[in-house]
Amino acid sequence: MAKSINERQDELIEEFEMFDDWLERYSLLCDYGKQLRKKPMPEADKTDTNLIDGCQSKVWFTCRMEDGKLYFQGDSDALLVQGIVALFLFVFSGATPQEIVKADPYFIDRIGLREHLSPTRTNGLAAMLKQMKLYALAYQAK
Repeated sequence: MAKSINERQDELIEEFEMFDDWLERYSLLCDYGKQLRKKPMPEADKTDTNLIDGCQSKVWFTCRMEDGKLYFQGDSDALLVQGIVALFLFVFSGATPQEIVKADPYFIDRIGLREHLSPTRTNGLAAMLKQMKLYALAYQAK
C-alpha cells in the first residue's frame, strides 16, 4: 500500500532530525537536489507556462493524473531549490487531488526549512506549495 502524505512527511522529518545543525541539514537538502538531477525534467517542459511565479530561482512544475493520483515533475536552476522541489515531489506525488488539497505540509517547519531560508526563498517555497495545491484543485474539479 502506498504511503500517505503524512507518513512521507514523518519519514522526511525523521531523516532530517538525524542531523543537529542546519549546515548538515542543508547538505542533506542539496543531496536531494542532486538526486533530482538524476531524473531531469525534460527541457521541453521548462516553459514559461510551467514556471512558478514568486521564486527567486527558476522553478518549473508539471502535473499529470494517472489512476486518480497526481504525479508531479519539477526542476530548478539552483541546487538548494532543487532539493526543496525534491522534498515536495516526495511528499505529494502519488497522492489524490483531495489528499493534496487537504494536506498540512507540517514538514516544512518541523525540519526547519522556513526559519533557515531567506525571505525570498520562503516566498518561493509558498509559491511552489500553492501551485501544487492549484493543480490538485484543478484535477479535483474535473
